[in-house]
Amino acid sequence: MKKQRLLLRTVILILLSGAVGYTIYANFFTEKTRVTVGSEAPDFVLTDLNGNKHRLSDYRGKGVFLNFWGTWCKPCEKEMPYINRQYEVYKNQGVEVIAVNVGEPELSVKKFAERFDLKFPIVIDQQDQVMNAYDIDPLPTTFLINKDGKIVKIITGTMTESMVQQYMESIKP
Repeated sequence: MKKQRLLLRTVILILLSGAVGYTIYANFFTEKTRVTVGSEAPDFVLTDLNGNKHRLSDYRGKGVFLNFWGTWCKPCEKEMPYINRQYEVYKNQGVEVIAVNVGEPELSVKKFAERFDLKFPIVIDQQDQVMNAYDIDPLPTTFLINKDGKIVKIITGTMTESMVQQYMESIKP
């Protein structure tokens, strides 16, 4: 009986040591690709509130206004009507908006979208994979992506309506 417990403890200790070793290796010795101005925007596929899938690479040839936000974020709430109004102006000029909610319940996101009558696609990043790929901190953060899929500007913090208009104009193909 004692030999079985010793064997079991040894196996558990080896597994834990391996997990700790891998974690240290992954965090300190693997090269992370940093999303910066001039780099290609990491591709992703997320589902919007209507059940439609959105793949970033499908928007090649258009400018993409990629906005990360949360319903609890007061600066996000302030800029959403600006983004919505400018989207109405620029959507027929080759500029798309994709609003990535950072993992909130669908019901909360739908209520927020209805309250502001948002017309652009809203997707939810349930697993935080896209948020982590883009290294998002703080909210709101917006990436301006040109027609070739390259990031041309990264904006953190609240935007005014004139800023949103200028940014959409700058990524118009």
